Amino acid sequence: MVTLERMRWWHIEDVLPLERALFQDDTWTARTYWSELGQIDTRYFLVALAGDRVVGYAGLCAYPDEAFVQTIGVAADAQGAGVGAQLLQALLDEAARRRKTTVSLEVRADNAVAQRLYERFGFRPVGVRRGYYSPSGTDAVVMTRSS
Repeated sequence: MVTLERMRWWHIEDVLPLERALFQDDTWTARTYWSELGQIDTRYFLVALAGDRVVGYAGLCAYPDEAFVQTIGVAADAQGAGVGAQLLQALLDEAARRRKTTVSLEVRADNAVAQRLYERFGFRPVGVRRGYYSPSGTDAVVMTRSS
């Protein structure tokens, strides 16, 4: 069982090792997380906690017209237990609270597991961004959900 809470600056040091393990070369930096957390009007970031341990994290950006799932990551030993779905549902709930009817995201083209999760929540592929992830050059599938 995990609990979700708003990500705060002190969670960054626990999120970064997960980020590196999950996304290798294409990771966000501490500076990126600090910047995101500082934009409180348009950002909503969460951590999933198993006790005191961060086992997942997720972030939403909400602009006037639509919202974007910016990131979701779940520790390898917590995958398959519904943590990613719990985080995604919380982001979608926040988007709805902010009256955003369209939510989009980019997902690595080689991450079929994540794509299936998003499809379960009503996201549909709408395009591909070639070489989107840097520095790996991996393509991104753009997915959108409208409610």
